[in-house]
Amino acid sequence: MHTTGHGNRNRLSAQDRFADGAQYIAGRLTKGTSGRTHAVVDPATGDEVYRYELGGPDDVDAAVAAAREAFPAWAGATPAERSDAMHRFAAVLAERAEDFAQAESLQCGKPIKLSREFDVPGTVDNTAFFAGAARHLQGQSAGEYSGDHTSYVRREPIGVVGSIAPWNYPLQMAAWKVLPAIAAGNTIVLKPSELTPLTSLLFAQAATEAGIPDGVVNIVTGLGRDAGEHLVGHPDVAMTSFTGSTAVGKRVAEIATATVKRIHLELGGKAPFVVFDDADLEAAVHGAVAGALINTGQDCTAATRAYVQRPLYEAFVQGVADLMETVRLGDPFDASTDLGPLISHVQRDRVAGFVERARGYARVVTGGEAPGGALRNGAYYKPTLIADAPQDSEIVQSEIFGPVLAVLPFDSDDEGIRLANDIPYGLAASAWSRDVYRANRATREIKAGCVWVNDHIPIISEMPHGGYKASGFGKDMSSYSFDEYTQLKHVMFDNTAAARKDWHRTIFGDR
Repeated sequence: MHTTGHGNRNRLSAQDRFADGAQYIAGRLTKGTSGRTHAVVDPATGDEVYRYELGGPDDVDAAVAAAREAFPAWAGATPAERSDAMHRFAAVLAERAEDFAQAESLQCGKPIKLSREFDVPGTVDNTAFFAGAARHLQGQSAGEYSGDHTSYVRREPIGVVGSIAPWNYPLQMAAWKVLPAIAAGNTIVLKPSELTPLTSLLFAQAATEAGIPDGVVNIVTGLGRDAGEHLVGHPDVAMTSFTGSTAVGKRVAEIATATVKRIHLELGGKAPFVVFDDADLEAAVHGAVAGALINTGQDCTAATRAYVQRPLYEAFVQGVADLMETVRLGDPFDASTDLGPLISHVQRDRVAGFVERARGYARVVTGGEAPGGALRNGAYYKPTLIADAPQDSEIVQSEIFGPVLAVLPFDSDDEGIRLANDIPYGLAASAWSRDVYRANRATREIKAGCVWVNDHIPIISEMPHGGYKASGFGKDMSSYSFDEYTQLKHVMFDNTAAARKDWHRTIFGDR
């Protein structure tokens, strides 16, 4: 493992850019009215980079009112009109790509190369995809399913959507929440994490600049216990979409139930990485390190528990340990940095706690500590490999959200698949084998919303993302996400007056 210090950094001046506040309601920035302030902290240095007034229930009410006012016109626009506006939106995002990358790395501690090559291009691509998909919101074709009656299905927007996004991918999560909702004709109030609001605010401003009407996209930056819960429970919000932990997702579901609104939950993950004994060992080792350390492990689809068939087990452990030692920790704004800090010192200490407790029942092969030197003030933690932990141990069963990979051996294929499924979560997984039949069995039997074969982590706009079991329900991205953000209406025509008269006679007799 290598470390680099912090040099000159080309930073977005957040305090100047968002001097008018961190709430974006009806097309303009405003200050929050909760009476409390909050700081955005650079996790690489511990420095405060932006302080703002938090939004509260009154700001939620104002944002929902703006979204409700904008809904009839936006829902009534033609698919082509919404599509054109969203194509302009994608163009604005592409023009501002570096601005978004800088802001994302500043607030998250994300390596700038990850922001530039993954987060921002992925967001532009999502926007372009939904710009096109907005023109393909078909219902079902008309047909005569009951005598002389013609039936068809309309797909209609739901109304005001209230969405809550996490801090690990603020820009991409804003896109995943906003884009399918507005492409389908809804309006939205998004609450980003109070830790990372900057790119969500830039995203909403770009929507306005692209010509998306005021009130269609609104941002309220506040705490979950007041702004978030008020948004979920608001009677004028027709749907709630939440991404975050399973524990908080249960609370969101509980609140939403009171107003019988639709909910979409993308929750925790603990992805298995299953390596069969015929796998390409070098490819699996590299895939495990990349899959485990993406975004410093703060990814619900990250490879967190590797199951390796016994003939390859020790070689895999050694290979992963050796490769982890080459990972460069350092300044997120240095293009050579591979791994940035965790989101906060609180999160770093949480991750460290898991590792320290694991020392009592497993082998810490490499890592297991925070670096010192030039990185001592940041929320950094070394890439960590833990071997030989029991299947029922905390390090295997619980979501850690840090750069930690647990590796366990298995003997038979049946055992490997059983262990992969022996977890409450079911968001993502991967299987590594040269045998197409073996790999295909794994894709069928592993219970997860996505199963990669001989790879781990890539996603594309055209394919759905969402979980099984305690990882939630509903899909982000792809045309399947329109099932979340639209409602279906059955329309039925009586085609003949004679048929109508006969139908009435059947019910009421001759009159």
